[in-house]
Amino acid sequence: MRRGVISRRQFAVGAGTVSLGLLAGCGRLPWQAAPVAQVRRVGYLTGGPLSPVTEANLAAFRASLHDLGYVEGDNLLIQGRYPTGEDQLAEPAADLVALQPEVILALASTVARALRAATTTIPIVSTGGGGDLVATGVVASHARPGGNVTGLSTPTLAGKQLQLLQDAVPTLSRVLVLFDATNSTFGRYLEREPVEAAARALGLELQLAGIRDADELEPAFEAAARARADGLFTSLGPLILAHQARIAELALRSRLPSMWQISDAVERGGLMGYGPNRADLYRRAAYYVDRILRGTQPADLPIEEPREFDFVVNMKTARELGITFPNEIMLQVTEVVQ
Repeated sequence: MRRGVISRRQFAVGAGTVSLGLLAGCGRLPWQAAPVAQVRRVGYLTGGPLSPVTEANLAAFRASLHDLGYVEGDNLLIQGRYPTGEDQLAEPAADLVALQPEVILALASTVARALRAATTTIPIVSTGGGGDLVATGVVASHARPGGNVTGLSTPTLAGKQLQLLQDAVPTLSRVLVLFDATNSTFGRYLEREPVEAAARALGLELQLAGIRDADELEPAFEAAARARADGLFTSLGPLILAHQARIAELALRSRLPSMWQISDAVERGGLMGYGPNRADLYRRAAYYVDRILRGTQPADLPIEEPREFDFVVNMKTARELGITFPNEIMLQVTEVVQ
């Protein structure tokens, strides 16, 4: 063969050798399949049955994870659990932990507490609902949460909420405080002392009513009527969440203007709702989940507080109660339900 001329066979072998070298440089041989992306497993636990608002919040969480590079059905598996009816949180929390997700999203501080009781190793990210994580004893501090819980935490808003209720009803004097007594004491759903302190500062009396099942709702309102209560303030326990529409109906029948912690209750007939912007909390929670999936320990992620707040009023309920919101209230409203 003449020098400088390469045969077809030599070319094929040489090309194959170059290809082999290139593939070897990429970490695999030509007959090996391309590596499959690791599927990350994320769980979530709600405090009550799924509602349209909760589903919308979870959609915001999923969208934020997608923006961070996670695609369900490809490199992400999300599994959820929630209590149904009067179930407690312990059972669905244990069920979710048994699935061994890499991180769990807790949709309220009470949910974070139930999950922490079920596992001290799986990282837990709170969405900030249901009260301050430090005040409720879930974490040690905001700067150094310690343990396996981090995320968002909402300080008590009782002062602002009661003030808004009093602004809407200047004659307000005695407020029925409805809370879920099935899972723990009143203080675990609403920090009791701050609520009582806020009421004293506003010159309001409180009538506490803990419920253990739906059958106790109507008697609670009947007792409030006998005590001449003229307003309603609700907590965020699972029973309250599960029976928002029924509670709103009873409040309207009893002529009690109501203040709620979340906006979906207002959409179901409650008068007013003031609290953190839930979608923003869920989007921020996705950031925490991403950091943990990338190797950061939850104990090293400081807890944040909400950045945005919603104030929602139901004009139909206001008309039925004969309430006209003053300008100082309407100027703070972020959403109106007609």
